[in-house]
Formats: sequence, structure tokens, C-alpha cells
Amino acid sequence: MPTLNLFTNVPVDSVIASDILRDATKAVSKIIGKPESYVMILLNGGVPIAFSGTEEPAAYGELISIGGLSPSVNGKLSSTIAEILQTKLYIDSSRFYIKFYDVQRSFFGFNGSTF
Repeated sequence: MPTLNLFTNVPVDSVIASDILRDATKAVSKIIGKPESYVMILLNGGVPIAFSGTEEPAAYGELISIGGLSPSVNGKLSSTIAEILQTKLYIDSSRFYIKFYDVQRSFFGFNGSTF
């Protein structure tokens, strides 16, 4: 159930979106150690964002997971997602923030219930 919600001010076409969704799903699954079948990635392109006083390409992400997060895992996720955004959307890693949430099972819903 790891969920990565990405926002960027860069317009994202469907081909690039599919590449990012695929690559991010594999990365989150591998790094956190949860099956791909539980990973959700949301990609929101063309969102107005100002970072450091400019509207140059930038991104913000939030990753929510029930367990699997730690300082070392978060560092790997941050660098890997930043690399995907750099490669696919040309967003410099210095213009990307990501926030991590480690939530309790009862705070995450699925299939009409909670985990």
C-alpha cells in the first residue's frame, strides 16, 4: 500500500507518464520491500509550482507507507525518485522535495476497510 503522490509544474504527456509510473512503481516496491501489487503512484503534471522564487521545473512528492520506511530507506527513495524525475522530466534534484509518512494500519483504507 505504499502510495507516492507526485506533483510537478512540467506538463507530462501520456508516454512519459507511463514510463514514470512504471519506473516509480518498481523503485518503491524494491526499496520498501512491498509487492508491486500494493504500490500506487499518482502523477500530477502541469501544476503551478514556485520553488525558490521561480517557476522553473520543480516537483513535490509525498510517500505514505505502513512500515518499511527508515532514514536509510527514505534516502534511497529520495535519490531514486529524483533520478527518475531528472531523467524523464529534466527536473534538477535540487528542485524536488519529498515528504515521508509512516502510518498505522488503521489509518489507511483499502477494499472498504482498513489494513
